[in-house]
Formats: sequence, C-alpha cells, structure tokens
Amino acid sequence: MAQQEMEILQGTVSAVVYQNYENGYSVLRLSVGGGQNVTVVGTIPLPAVGERLVVTGKWGNHASYGRQFEAEFLERLMPQTGMEILSYLSSRIIKGIGPRMAARIVDAFGEDTLRIMEREPGRLAEVPGISAERAKLIGEEFRLQTGMRQLMEFFALHGLPAELAVRTYKLYGDSATELLYEDPYLLMDDGLDAPFSAVDRFAIELGVAADDPRRVEAGILFELTYNLSAGHSFLPENKLSAAAAQLLSVDEETIRAGMARLREADRLMTDTLTEIPVDYLPELYEAETFCCRALTAASALRFPPPPGLNRMIEQAASESGIAYSAGQKDAIRTAAEQGLLLITGGPGTGKTTILKGILSLFGNMGLKCVLAAPTGRAAKRLTEVTGEDASTIHRLLEAGIDPATGKMVFARDEDNPLKADAVIVDEMSMVDVLLLGSLLRAVPQGKRLILVGDPDQLPPVGPGSPFSDMLRSGVLPAVRLTEIFRQAQQSLIVMNAHRVNQGQQPELRNTQSDFFFMRRQSEQTLLQTVRDLCTTRLPRNMGILPEQIQVLSPTRKGAVGTGNLNLMLQAALNPPTPEKKERQFGDFSFREGDRVMQIRNNYDIMWQKTDGSAVGAGIFNGDVGTVQSIDPGAETMTVVFDDKKADYDFSQLGELGLAYAVTVHKSQGSEYRAVILTAWNGSPYLMSRSVLYTAITRARELLIIVGREETVQAMTENAKKNRRYTGLKLRLQGKCP
Repeated sequence: MAQQEMEILQGTVSAVVYQNYENGYSVLRLSVGGGQNVTVVGTIPLPAVGERLVVTGKWGNHASYGRQFEAEFLERLMPQTGMEILSYLSSRIIKGIGPRMAARIVDAFGEDTLRIMEREPGRLAEVPGISAERAKLIGEEFRLQTGMRQLMEFFALHGLPAELAVRTYKLYGDSATELLYEDPYLLMDDGLDAPFSAVDRFAIELGVAADDPRRVEAGILFELTYNLSAGHSFLPENKLSAAAAQLLSVDEETIRAGMARLREADRLMTDTLTEIPVDYLPELYEAETFCCRALTAASALRFPPPPGLNRMIEQAASESGIAYSAGQKDAIRTAAEQGLLLITGGPGTGKTTILKGILSLFGNMGLKCVLAAPTGRAAKRLTEVTGEDASTIHRLLEAGIDPATGKMVFARDEDNPLKADAVIVDEMSMVDVLLLGSLLRAVPQGKRLILVGDPDQLPPVGPGSPFSDMLRSGVLPAVRLTEIFRQAQQSLIVMNAHRVNQGQQPELRNTQSDFFFMRRQSEQTLLQTVRDLCTTRLPRNMGILPEQIQVLSPTRKGAVGTGNLNLMLQAALNPPTPEKKERQFGDFSFREGDRVMQIRNNYDIMWQKTDGSAVGAGIFNGDVGTVQSIDPGAETMTVVFDDKKADYDFSQLGELGLAYAVTVHKSQGSEYRAVILTAWNGSPYLMSRSVLYTAITRARELLIIVGREETVQAMTENAKKNRRYTGLKLRLQGKCP
C-alpha cells in the first residue's frame, strides 16, 4: 500500500472541542471555506476560535469520531478580517476581554485591532470601559500569549511539552528561543526541571555534539540532581564519574575534565568523608556544613535554671491534669537549660505531653515561642494538640519566589531572624537538609531550639536524613521516650505500631478495638470493600463521614494503587451530575466537590481567607482541599484549603491531584480520624516496615487494613532502608577533615 502523502489545509478555527494544557494536544473544527468544517487533531497549543491556521498532515479515520485530519506541522496566521478578530478575542484567549468588550474594541479599531494591541496598547483606553491601567494589562497579556504560543510551537516541533514552554516563557520571556540555542540545557534549571532525556534529545537535534562541554557538565549535574530524589546529599566521586559516563556514552576522562570545569566555576563541590572523595551540588554542601556548625553551636548553649524551676514544672503538670514521669520532668528541665533539645519517641510515649509542658514552662518564664511543622496538616495538628498557633516551616520563614531567578527564597535568615525566644518544630523526620539549613539560619542566636520527631517513620522526600543523623551522632542533647503510657496501651493502633517497629507481626485478629484487618484475596473484592467502607459502612455504622476517612496505599500504580483508587472513589463519592462542572485533565477529570491535594510547593498562588479577613501567597506540597467551583469561561478552578481559597488557571492543574486516596509517603505529617490501608503487591522498596509503621501512625481513632495477611507479614519483615549518602552524622561527630 502506497504511503499517504502529506496535505496542507488552511482555514479559520470555528470551535475548540478539546485541549490538554499539559501536552498541548487539541481537537478543533477548522473552517476551510465553502461552508465546510473539518476536524483537526494534534499538538496545537492554546488554539483560539477565530485564528487562522495552515496545517500540514494526513487524513485518518478514528474508530469513534470518524474522519479527521492529523496535524504534524503548524503555522499560525493572525486573524485579518474584523469578524475573524471579533471571534478570536471573544474566545477569551486574552484575559480581561470577553465577548462584549471584544465587540467594543473591534468596533473602535476594526482590522487594525491586533496591531494596536501589540504596538500601541495605550490606545485601548479610547474604548469605553477600559482604563489606562487595564489597557496596559491587556497589551501585556496579548504579547505574552503571542510569544508563549510561538515558543510552544517551537517546543512541539522538538517533542517538548507545552507545559514546559509556559514555564520557560515566564522565566525568560521573548529571549527564550535565543537562549536555548546558546545552551539547551538551561531547561534543566530550577523552576523548569525538564527531564534530562528530553532536553538531551532536543540539544542533539540543535547540533550539540556528544562530548560538547555543555552536555558533559549538564550530565554530571543531572546525576547529582537526579539522586536527590533518592535522598542522597552527595555521591562518591567514583560512582558519579561512572554513572555520568554511562549516561552520556563518553569515557570517564571526558567526565573528569567536565568535573574539573564545574569545580573551577564553583558549580560542583568536592570533599572527603572517611577518606573517600565525594561530590556535592553547592547548595547541598553549603546546607550540610552549615547545619553542622549551627547545631554544634546550639548544643553548646546553656541557660541557668530559672528560679522555682521545679515548682513551675509541677504547675505545668497540674494544669494538664497529668502526673509527669521522672523522664518527662527531666525532658522539660533540659528544655529550660539547653540551647538545643531533640525529643523522639513512638506513638503513646508522651511527646505531646512533654511539648505542652515545655510550652507551659516557657510561658511562665515569659519566653515567646513559635511552633512549626513541615506541612499544613502537621501544623494544624500541632495547633490542635498544644492549643497554640503553629504554621508550616515555609510560612514561618516567609517563603517566596525571587522574580529575578525564579528560585525559592526565605525572608527570614541570619540578617532577619525570627522574633522568638524559642523555636519548636514537630515532625522533624520529614525535614530534609536544605529546609533544615534554612530553618537554622532563621533561629536567633542565643535562643532555644527544640526539634521533635520519630526517626522510624519514612525519611524526608528531599535529600538527607538530618533528624536521624542528629540522633545517631550521639553528640547532641536528646530525650528518647520509650515507655508506652497506660492509656495508650488500650489502643491497638499504638500497640501494633510498636510491634511493627520492633519487627513483630501486628495483632490482626482482635475485632474489639480500633485496629481491624479485613482479608481479601482478589483485587476486585479489595476494591469493592474499600468503596463500601467509604460510602456506606463507616458512615452508617460508626458515624464517620467520608471526608473524615483517608484511603492510603503504598503505591500509585496498579489496580490498588492511588491512581485507580482515586478514580473509583471519585465515581462513588462525587459522581458527575448536570449541576457539577468538571474539567478534563489527562486521564481524569477534576469535578466540583472533589477532594484534591497540592503535589508541589507553589509560592506564587494567591489565596484569600474564606471569611475575607486576609490574603496571602503560597500553597504547599501535601495541602488538601476541596474543589469549590470551576469556571470554563475564565478557565479557572477555585479550591478551598481549610480556611483559605485559591484560584488555579487551567494551565496550573498539573500541580493538583485527586486525594480520595494518597500514598503513605504523601500522608506523612497528617493524622486522620479513620485510615483504610490497602495491603497488596508492590515494589519491595515500597512494601517495607517503615511504610507500614508510618501508615499505622496516621490513624487517630480507627485503622482498617484491607488485603492479604502475607503482605502485612512481608512488610513487617522488610526492614531494609535505602542507603542515603549523607555526611551530617560524620560532620557532627567531627570525623571530617
């Protein structure tokens, strides 16, 4: 059969049927003259009704949708006639212009409208209803859309996603294409974070040679950056050299030359740990060495005991209605006298009791305390258990984005420290070395620092394992709580958590407590059970509402992974209705009423208190909210996070995911009234003791494991932890030159 020849179609977009903001794929109707409309599909970023296209491609026949033209190459021609321009602007392609305003603008300027918007936007103020300020904003938005679309088309030609083009244009503006020809590997910079394989393919298409210094240096830095996701703060030099050589298919001599250039430019830091040369990204080296210096200095700080210390401790116990154990009294006394204190222990061992006692003591001493935790959920829980205001660490440090670099910065540091006499941070097991470094820079010199956590939970998502390193170093003041108090012993959640942590199998047959196991031998019956528990059984039999239930899975993939669980639970708990608006995104839809989670830190998203009392910026990884409304016309989705609401452009929906089910890793720092954990097959790296322990400790009143006993047994026995290359423990012990 002869190969089908390429054809060229030219016409005006009459309707946009579908567009995917993530990859630029679109389905549209193209008016090609003579009253004929054809369906065109392909990568056509940000199409707008009224714009003229020249499309090169082939005809195809879709099984469900029939004959359609599959676009492979695209040229955009701006609308020319007054009617085309009116249709184009009426499509809301330009923020701030709807159909009525579009009609007034075209009435005023006719076929000259787009030229004026680009070159003389101030003249738009001649149109009734447009102020000089609004005219300026419309002109800026028009130029942004034009430049962004051109970059999208350039990216599409080289197989790069449209979403990356949007981020690149926002960072580099009209200079983006020129800068990328000079160095394609700019796409791997912070804020863009494009995958190396895609950028490398793009660079080779632009003519970059295999041993080009730009490529070699980018490959070395990629290996270090990639391994941050595995928790490594550094890599041994021999491992880095071998990995980079294999990645780039060049010899190690070429890699060593690239390393030397990077060191010369201060883009790579080399040190020696236990007589082994190791390589760091500069920010990781700086963070780790600074943490060592700051923690050592804080641990050396001593305060004279305040007058009447023992009396104040007894007063704190009286206020709480709890008789402190000797160990708890010693911990509270140490907090008063030491500049640094680490507090660690499992569930039911009294960490909260000690925290409340310390806060009471510090209050009686007239000390101002600030409380923080890594996530919004953890901060909210800290507020609930202590009765004191707590915030996320990022919010405490006043995180923001530097507009010049696009990188995260903190307003609080050595030059602008926190205004506090004591800083208390909970859930320290979640804090990576970079965030710890930023926190320590903001702690005022000569003030107290108390760090609380459970190192047996999962390590941080980011690099390092600083809380574990601090404890294992043996050189910092620490209180280890091991006694399970009598009231906590009545909870099978608490007792099973400790059994699992000690490598003992949890009690699964007790049906009279707060911990239940429901044996299921097929994926189908497991899924059906989870659905029934969330929709009817727990709400009807135990009065636990669906929004108080969190389904957890060790994995995202597979039939019992969070991806499929979310689709099933969305259909069961928030089914589509004519009254609910929804927005397709990739393989699923966001729907009004959905539970969603922010999956990456975004310091730019503006929020407003639901009562209108305040505004601010920043929604953080792990924040969970509800989709309040979807506006297809304005292309925005409003999400309410506790007492804040934020508007997302449709182009930002990749930052959200459904949250009816989340991975155990994503649940860290949170506590839920009821947890349902799936126990099925999965990667040995995920089906581990630390994952099971973390999942159990997320439940406050009820935990139900649904699945197979042998999976629970295997997780309990799997005590292997991925080794992390981190030097903080050795540095604290003084074992580095």
